[in-house]
Parts: sequence; structure tokens; C-alpha cells
Amino acid sequence: MWHLPREVPRVPRHPFAAKRAKELRADLTDAEVILWQNLRFDLPGRWRRQEPIGRYICDFVPYRSRLVIELDGDQHFDSAHDQIRDAFLRSLGFEVMRFWNEEVYKVLDEVLETIYFAVQDRSPPSSDPPPLP
Repeated sequence: MWHLPREVPRVPRHPFAAKRAKELRADLTDAEVILWQNLRFDLPGRWRRQEPIGRYICDFVPYRSRLVIELDGDQHFDSAHDQIRDAFLRSLGFEVMRFWNEEVYKVLDEVLETIYFAVQDRSPPSSDPPPLP
């Protein structure tokens, strides 16, 4: 089986983060399941879920757009740890977008629209020829 070349080089993974990410993929929250289904089927790009970047695990990442999508519950309210993590991810060229779990439940279309426009803004120009008339 052959694989397409990676669009953007990945950041080295911390061994613990890679193992923990695999565990988290098997135990997504309800909000993560809802968003994951919509991201992978309705939005452009190749999405990864529970993706290790350095020693951190990001909820959703389309590498080509250098975007990190995080879903947060109440435990993340004004978290100093999240600020340090976001600064690390920004230092690597990622934009971090955070949404509350409740937003996924109540205004999913708005969340998806916000993510869609962020992906469009951050994606490199396509090398595909324009469509025929």
C-alpha cells in the first residue's frame, strides 16, 4: 500500500503523548464525536483527531492549514496550562481555535462556519488548475 506524501512536516511526538493520544481517540467526548463527524465529512482538508504535537495532544488538526481546534469543558476556564500550551503551538506556526462543548451542542453550524473560514484563510493556494466552464 502506498501513501501520499505529507502536506506539511509534523512536529516530533513525545512518546508519552503518542500513547496517550491513542487512548483518547478511543474515548472521545460526545462533543468531540459530533465535531469529528462533521469535520471529516463536511470540511475540506485532511483532519487528524487527538493528534500529538510535541508533548501536547490537540483535539483536531488539519496540518496543511496549521490550525488546532480545541473543545473545552468547564475545567479549561481561564487555564494557565492552556495559555502555555497555546503559546507553544503558536511558536510552531499553528493558530489555536477554542470552542466550548456547549457551542457544539447548541450552535454547531456557527462553529463549523468559523472553522471553515479559518481553514480557507490559512490553506496554501491550490496547485490544481481552475475548473472548466
